Amino acid sequence: MKNLNKSSWLALILIAAATPAAADPRIASPNDSTCARGGSPAVLVHVVGLKNGAGTVRVQAYGPGGASFLQKGKWAARVDVPAGGRRDFDVCLPLPAAGDYAIAVRHDANANKKSDWNDGAGFSHNPKLSILGRPKFAQTAVPVQRGTTRLSVMMNYRSGLTVGPVG
Repeated sequence: MKNLNKSSWLALILIAAATPAAADPRIASPNDSTCARGGSPAVLVHVVGLKNGAGTVRVQAYGPGGASFLQKGKWAARVDVPAGGRRDFDVCLPLPAAGDYAIAVRHDANANKKSDWNDGAGFSHNPKLSILGRPKFAQTAVPVQRGTTRLSVMMNYRSGLTVGPVG
């Protein structure tokens, strides 16, 4: 390495900069076919009640078990899907193993990748939401085995000091 000239070092730096970082293996494609194939643990989430078809929808699974529920970066699997004008749609989320998972759905209505007052949220088992607190893992946990587990998540949005479905 000591014998490299300036142009060789520059070439190495450019190659390193051009090499993409390894993708997070927990992030699934919005076109994943695991739910259609079956066999592997997966959740097919029917997202219902988006207040508009703009922005993006993020579906995340926390688990198995509830130790890291809703902790930043501690999710087990995630997929981001453009709303594409739709107010409801299905999202397939492959999971790393069977177990109890909580599913959290977030509608980033303006696609700015930040949580805003106009964004929506929903969870598996559709617990009643409040601006003062989050649901517990036990309220939202879904047992997932091999194959596809189907569930529906109703989106909720802030309206004044309350949180609930639109309309």
